[in-house]
Amino acid sequence: MALPLRISGLVVEAGGRRVLDGVDLELATRGVTAIIGPNGAGKSTLLRALDGLVAPTAGRIGFGDDGAATAPRRAFVFQKTALVRASVARNVALAVEAEGLPAAEARARVDHALARVGLSGRARDAARRLSGGEQQRVAFARAWARAPELLLLDEPTASLDPAAMEEIERLVAALRDAGTKVLLVSHNLGQVARLAEDVVVLAAGRVAEHGPVDVVFRRPASEAARAYLKGELPWQSFDASP
Repeated sequence: MALPLRISGLVVEAGGRRVLDGVDLELATRGVTAIIGPNGAGKSTLLRALDGLVAPTAGRIGFGDDGAATAPRRAFVFQKTALVRASVARNVALAVEAEGLPAAEARARVDHALARVGLSGRARDAARRLSGGEQQRVAFARAWARAPELLLLDEPTASLDPAAMEEIERLVAALRDAGTKVLLVSHNLGQVARLAEDVVVLAAGRVAEHGPVDVVFRRPASEAARAYLKGELPWQSFDASP
């Protein structure tokens, strides 16, 4: 795999302000890294920059020990699932069509992905008629079908009930255990504790802190992390310095 992921001096400007303001990060090859912080901290923008959906104003995103390796195969699951007016199977098939696979191999990938998310019996159903939790499982099936090396998750359970959230967390853990590196944006600190090995705290577009989840949660070193974890201050008043 092309990771570790190395981010250096990453700046993204939008709407006349710096959404990301010099982000420096080095992330391990495996496991789940959670990205937390208040609204407006730049969490979603960071994921979109990593996926190439927004162009950095400055800085560099690199992969591998020297930062020059080929970018890993990626998949992105958003908070709100965008499904086309078609069957469940067709929605998943769209994720692999661009790879130009033989038809039989593409079908096998779709079937395998649907089995992994527990939707084999719904393959011919209209995707938009599924429940919210089932639609999010379709999104994870699309990701699984791509066999991603890097999975980007932006609040994937924010609008789900507890049972559906538990199912999605199971899928995240399964992808992690299969060797996929996962970057998870979440406001659910319990979810972060359950899934992640390390956590990045963003504040005002900068990295306030990065370390093992248990260390950051128990003994945050930065004022920004302490304030966010206690829920005491709005994001605008954070100083991202330790």
